[in-house]
Amino acid sequence: MISSIEVKNLCRNFGSFKALQDVSLTVQPGETLALFGHNGAGKTTLLKILSTIMKPTSGVVLYGGRNISEDPEGIRSNLGIVSHRSFLYPSLTAYDNLSFYARLYSVPNRDIRVKQLLSSLGLKARMYDKVGTFSRGMQQRLSIARSLLHQPQIVLMDEPESGLDNRASESLWRLLSEEKRTIVFTHHNLEKGFAVANRIIILARGRVFFAPDNKCSLAELQDAYFASLEAL
Repeated sequence: MISSIEVKNLCRNFGSFKALQDVSLTVQPGETLALFGHNGAGKTTLLKILSTIMKPTSGVVLYGGRNISEDPEGIRSNLGIVSHRSFLYPSLTAYDNLSFYARLYSVPNRDIRVKQLLSSLGLKARMYDKVGTFSRGMQQRLSIARSLLHQPQIVLMDEPESGLDNRASESLWRLLSEEKRTIVFTHHNLEKGFAVANRIIILARGRVFFAPDNKCSLAELQDAYFASLEAL
């Protein structure tokens, strides 16, 4: 089986600071991988590189065997990305924001797809309101909808539940489970992230600290996480 994502000896430096050091990992098709780690562990930097937003200092990222550096635009077209930036236009309505991105992605049956996602994420009643009037949680839901418009094979999410209540979080993961996707996400809450992932990795000081071949127990995850903090 060809890996959906393969990372080999990835490094990223910012001057003398080593944000990522020799990171290697594999994510199989259909897996949901949770990334945990302390602030500054390298989680966001790794996701930015996987998203083609940032180039590594050295190392290789392969999507289905394709080198990310050789065809970043082609690879990006198959990615759904949720980052700390929403990439939404506050002066446009929720509907118009999604319609704009749907046109960029050449999404078929654009109107149907936009309304379907707005309904699935509990935004149907506010679809014609300007995004600038939305709460942080509502903007996060709309950003998630934007990332799923083109039905990407791979979804990369940096703290996707930020600003979401329990109901919205449940809607998010229910929506993601409707189609077989490969998902990589970060989460600050061990228990919540563990509940939806089928594999986990802990980063510490830019290195892979803990990466069991199969999903460990929550207790093992907690022990490894606290051990990673003690190693700082």
